[in-house]
Amino acid sequence: MAGAAPSTAARSRSGKTEVASAGLQESRLVRILLIAVALLFICLVLILPLITVFEQAFRKGADVFIAAITEPDALSAIRLTLITALIAVPCNTIFGVAAAWAISKFRFRGKQVLVTLIDLPFAISPVISGLIFVLLFGAQGFFGPFFIERDIPIIFAVPGIVLATIFVTFPFVARELIPIMQAQGNQEEEAAVSLGANGWTIFRRVTLPNIKWGLMYGIILCNARAMGEFGAVSVVSGHIRGQTNTIPLHVEILYNEYQFAASFAVASLLVLLALVTLAVKGYAERKHEQARLDIEPQGGS
Repeated sequence: MAGAAPSTAARSRSGKTEVASAGLQESRLVRILLIAVALLFICLVLILPLITVFEQAFRKGADVFIAAITEPDALSAIRLTLITALIAVPCNTIFGVAAAWAISKFRFRGKQVLVTLIDLPFAISPVISGLIFVLLFGAQGFFGPFFIERDIPIIFAVPGIVLATIFVTFPFVARELIPIMQAQGNQEEEAAVSLGANGWTIFRRVTLPNIKWGLMYGIILCNARAMGEFGAVSVVSGHIRGQTNTIPLHVEILYNEYQFAASFAVASLLVLLALVTLAVKGYAERKHEQARLDIEPQGGS
């Protein structure tokens, strides 16, 4: 009797699955129409704009393209974009790991408040985020006079750009790691503690291997947003050519000056970054999903 019950339950689940699958079957015409609509939408909204960017970038020849991305202002914008990402991404990675660890492994007052604050940049417009830093660190801001007296520029300088970028990108790593670490539970860490491992050893030998693909996925998203951020950076940068312009801001200036070939040439660098990010993201996403599926049976047992 005990052996028959699981068999009956399995047949019941199988029957329900077959009924559900049968209910989801559509006619061949409907499926063709749905696929055609999806492909048409992807072509019009994604593929065609990408092709247009590269077509416009090389419209006047490779010499104009190379000149556009190697002129001093463009090199300055590329350098500033890379510097900003190299500062913002590690900072957000450290914060994201620490926040995910605290939220998923410990109980404390204010946990829900912390989770809400992590989501705050998603709810605030990037332009408003930049304005907040202007109000805080501008000449008439709360902290502005303190830094101005000590000749430490924040707004319309690199520090302001870095701060704005960190603010708009800091949820990405934490938001990827929190669900993973919550699904893992605390059993492995507790077992490591019982064996005498310290906190750093537990993180390096137990936690990090389980979250590495989710961590990579979050870092990729964070880096892509940091390099492509426009709204918040536009407010705090001052648009000083050759000094405080990132790649998106430099593209805007070139386009407004009717230098279309040059603007599309520089924009193609961001498109290439997006394509590389998409490829790496797809790889990390597959590994992330595989790791999640490996964790679920452990949690169920």
